Amino acid sequence: MKTTQKSNTKTAARAADNNGTSKPTRSAATGKPAMAPAADEASGLRELFQDSLKDIYWAEKALTKALPKMIKKATSPELIDALSQHLDVTEQQVIRLEQVFSNLGMKAQAKKCAAMEGLIQEGSEIMESTTAGVVRDAGIIAAGQKVEHYEIASYGTLCAFAKILGETEVAEMLLQTLNEEKEADDKLSEVAEGSINLQAAGEDAADENE
Repeated sequence: MKTTQKSNTKTAARAADNNGTSKPTRSAATGKPAMAPAADEASGLRELFQDSLKDIYWAEKALTKALPKMIKKATSPELIDALSQHLDVTEQQVIRLEQVFSNLGMKAQAKKCAAMEGLIQEGSEIMESTTAGVVRDAGIIAAGQKVEHYEIASYGTLCAFAKILGETEVAEMLLQTLNEEKEADDKLSEVAEGSINLQAAGEDAADENE
């Protein structure tokens, strides 16, 4: 009978452990209570995903206002064309993000993006501190590519979050925007390397010889 009682006691102890009423386990290395995984990790990731969407939504809407100013200050026909095309694409990206919000059952809401605000401000300062011509054009391209690189990083992360959260359709829409941002970055590089950077360097050399 004693053996049976001991067996029953061990069984009850194991059941208590399974019900979460036992003492926390301890780390073999430190002897301190081990950290249990948060029960709401998936919920936390979804909140981060949604918050990041609001952030990039603000960023894209801000760009629809910043790009026309860059177009106005640019002088190279190739650069003006590249920026104008990207403005059209950015306006479509805003609409696509609104579709993403709708697919997620959310209201389209923007949250101020400090990173994009800083990048746009930096671009404005470059345009104000340079005279019209190839040097300013080179500066506009530099500012524009910083924006593109930020967007590429942001959409890459958003795509990864959407996939792991099982939002397949949303992931596909975000991937489409990610590819558009990469194309815009490539186009700016093409314009810069094709003529503007060389002309700007030549202008600097001429100034030094005067």
